Amino acid sequence: MSTTIAKLDEQARERLIAWIQRRMDEFGITVDALRHSLAEDEKNARAIRYQDAMGHVWDGRGDLPEWLRRAVASGQSIEFFRCEG
Repeated sequence: MSTTIAKLDEQARERLIAWIQRRMDEFGITVDALRHSLAEDEKNARAIRYQDAMGHVWDGRGDLPEWLRRAVASGQSIEFFRCEG
């Protein structure tokens, strides 16, 4: 990366940070509140346990979603859609 591009990227980053700080001040959002919110989002995020080729996902909780119900009804094993991990 050329130094000119790196400098532009650094300047853009600094402008973005300044803009975010102004918006946080405008709405009364503290860094601690932002950290807490992000931590809560991460804690509440559910891992994807099943996924098909079309991008449909299911976390394994509750009723089978329609896309998975149709696949199983047509003879496909539910294990075929299980994500590793």
